[in-house]
Amino acid sequence: MSDAPLFRVVKGTPTDDELAALVVVLTAKAAGGRAPSGPPRSAWASYWTRRRAPLTPGAGAWRASALPR
Repeated sequence: MSDAPLFRVVKGTPTDDELAALVVVLTAKAAGGRAPSGPPRSAWASYWTRRRAPLTPGAGAWRASALPR
């Protein structure tokens, strides 16, 4: 490993806890996020499209079908 520091404090006097928190954040950022578990799901396969309210016939049903639920 190199002896050069990875980061340097240029102003202030951070505590050991603050430096440790900074190291954790920088390490997590360098590691990156989790890889996606699979291909992205299409909006056509979304769960909320299967959970909509059933259509009910009646007076004004056509108007109510366009209202938010």
